Amino acid sequence: MSDRIFIMGAGRAGLGLARAFRVSGCDVVGVHGRRPRIDAGSTTTGELPDTLSGASVVLVAVRDAQLESALGELAEKVLGKGAVILQVSGSAEPRMFKVLQERGHPVGTFHPLVPLALPDLAPELLRGACIGIDGDSKARATAERLARAIGASTLEIPGGAKGLYHAAAVIASNFPAALLSLAERTFVSAGINRAQAHKAARSLFLASAANLRHELGVGVLTGPIARGDVATVQMHLEALAEQPELLAAYKTLSRTLLPFAREQGANLTDVEKISDLLD
Repeated sequence: MSDRIFIMGAGRAGLGLARAFRVSGCDVVGVHGRRPRIDAGSTTTGELPDTLSGASVVLVAVRDAQLESALGELAEKVLGKGAVILQVSGSAEPRMFKVLQERGHPVGTFHPLVPLALPDLAPELLRGACIGIDGDSKARATAERLARAIGASTLEIPGGAKGLYHAAAVIASNFPAALLSLAERTFVSAGINRAQAHKAARSLFLASAANLRHELGVGVLTGPIARGDVATVQMHLEALAEQPELLAAYKTLSRTLLPFAREQGANLTDVEKISDLLD
């Protein structure tokens, strides 16, 4: 691939993407951050370096609150002719994009649908993942090319739907950690020590995630909701009655499973009884 990639932002996302591109043999001409990173190899700080002018693609991987100022900084620099500017945010609609477009730079989005919490794992996690893209036609084509280079596929973010798109991404990437924490707390409430509670919740969670590699959600659903087991659900509700936060989470999430139970063929009368209990 002939693209020369400059990454602006040396946080976890920027470093993870840099690692993934380099492992895939892509030419990363620079990674620039706000502060020195001893562990980040060729990362630069301070003023944007001259290597920026040699980049054909600039990936802006800063926090959303810093995005406008980062793009403004780019607009003041000498960029390569026709260099493509891609933001890594999945929710922002930057005003500064218009300025960059007026200066001849295609703009768009390259949003990895992967939680890039650990840069060293990024090459593995991005391989087979989806990248949300939008923008000018040249920017989308560049984003598709970059995605292919790291073994990912792309999906077009529909115009005007970034709120829903990003909410879906947050549900899939952030909420599992919250669910794991809730499960651990519930084990501890039952009298199980914290280390064992963590091990038990984690093993269940990872087994469920492994199942989802092979089947859609409805196909791997187990437990009392899937069976239409009214008595067990009632027992759970009674056990959680003294812990309002856990009870509210249990009820809310259980309601989302009711349509799956109906699809799986659970007794409809029992499913309605469970629905009444949850209400």
